[in-house]
Amino acid sequence: MGGYDTAPSPTPDAGWAPDGAETRSPDEPAASERLARLGLVLEPAASGGFFLTGYTFHYREAIKRAGGRWLAERRAWHLADTAAVEALTAILGTSAPGPGLAEAPPSAPTPSAGWGSKHYHGHRERLRQRLLEAHPESLADYELLELLLFFSVYRRDTKPLAKEMLQRFGSLGGVLAADPARYAECLALAPLTPGADPERSQQRDDDLRFTQVLLKAIQALVQRVLKEEIRDRPVIGSWTALLDYLRVTLAHEPTEQFRILFLDRKNILIRDEQQSRGTVDHTPLYPREVVKRALELAASAIIMVHNHPSGDPTPSQPDIEMTKAVVKALAAVNIVVHDHVIVGKNRHLSFRSQGLI
Repeated sequence: MGGYDTAPSPTPDAGWAPDGAETRSPDEPAASERLARLGLVLEPAASGGFFLTGYTFHYREAIKRAGGRWLAERRAWHLADTAAVEALTAILGTSAPGPGLAEAPPSAPTPSAGWGSKHYHGHRERLRQRLLEAHPESLADYELLELLLFFSVYRRDTKPLAKEMLQRFGSLGGVLAADPARYAECLALAPLTPGADPERSQQRDDDLRFTQVLLKAIQALVQRVLKEEIRDRPVIGSWTALLDYLRVTLAHEPTEQFRILFLDRKNILIRDEQQSRGTVDHTPLYPREVVKRALELAASAIIMVHNHPSGDPTPSQPDIEMTKAVVKALAAVNIVVHDHVIVGKNRHLSFRSQGLI
């Protein structure tokens, strides 16, 4: 993105200079080196002219005056020729006396930079220090989410964003489990006016994309960490860890999902598989398909799991009848159904503990 490139192009050789720059004095730095002092990276473009990346947000007005054009697909400014490069160095070099580019280089952009009001400058650093110096439990849910958003939203105040996401999705788990497209409901900005800064438009898109990647990666990470707690050990003896994993995986799913945990004769997890996905209140499961898959995996037992998006884990009559059908079908091939767990928003229900198996 312009102004804070996540993967800047390699810095050209400091001795390189655009054609026509040989007239500089022997001790005058090359154009690329002079721009590099300001955190700007200049490199030749294959199609002609030059790409300019790096900390361009600080100098976007000067780049425009020099004829620079923002290329959203490249996330770089394009300068048409050496004259444009020289015009840019001249513009930047007139802000103060001294050799070369006299304008003092800016500090590297930090996540605290933002569009609009800068009242929150310094707040991010204070929150980081609180996390490091105090126990994480001292931070409210919105503060933890706000801190995470520092890494994906660079130029906006993330506190109201975090609060809105929690309100809209209900909890931290709900935020992580939400369809990533829905993050746009919280991260959207007012429509840009004609002629608005092209970097701002790109920044708006990047805020959403980076937030989607960040939060879905964290969701996958949490699920994998919890799954480690039930891997390579008897599932029946790790029941609490199993329930924690199931809650994180299923409690916030918007539609019903049916999963089966296939176990070996020592009740070690062989495979956790999604068998089907349905609507908000129904998902199909066919006993013959369960039997077929259990035999393919050489499973000795299974645990059936599904969620109720309504939040209420009370089994329906179809849930009970389907469970009995699966138990009967598997018994015919000497495979045991240990339990059927229904996961709700804040609680779960075990068929075995309710005497339904």
